[in-house]
Amino acid sequence: MIKKWSALALSLSGTIAFICGLLLIASLETGAQDKPKRETIQATARGQQRAAGKMFHVNVNIESYSTPEDQKALIDAFNTGGHDLLVKTLSKMPSKGRVAITGTVGYQIAYLRTFTTDTGRRIRLITDRPIQFAEAYNSGRSTDYDLSAIEINLNAADPKKSDGSLIVGGKFKVDKDQQITFESFGSGPWSLVNIMERN
Repeated sequence: MIKKWSALALSLSGTIAFICGLLLIASLETGAQDKPKRETIQATARGQQRAAGKMFHVNVNIESYSTPEDQKALIDAFNTGGHDLLVKTLSKMPSKGRVAITGTVGYQIAYLRTFTTDTGRRIRLITDRPIQFAEAYNSGRSTDYDLSAIEINLNAADPKKSDGSLIVGGKFKVDKDQQITFESFGSGPWSLVNIMERN
């Protein structure tokens, strides 16, 4: 099952909007990212819609953040060669850390940003291939949907209110109306709960 959202619509879900805004739309949040101390964020991913009732644990290990130059390189790549060139450009970027289902090696984080929010901070990341989790793909893995993305909203005052979203497999494309869309393969976004920071 393939789900499509327009990146330019005002009624986007936050999960899809963050990816398209992060890569394809000029952002005001392009300041330098401070080099972080190493940190690990743990969360539980809960399936929604057709994946309701399924869950798994995710570890995000952060080593460094992407730069505005990285962002520009991805925007230029998409404008020049679409999704395929964007993925190729991602694959050549130095690793910013790793994201993995608990108990697996996982994948390198190709692109990682952090932003201050009213309640704490937001972390957004993309890997250049989907997180392998068979249950997330009701019809099997499609190699065409070769990006995974995560958004984590950390609440400094009340960590129990921290939340986030995970897109297991997706890709960018331009539809017949010349609108940038992000297609999610499978059951759509997973909800992230029980988020804990381990510095």
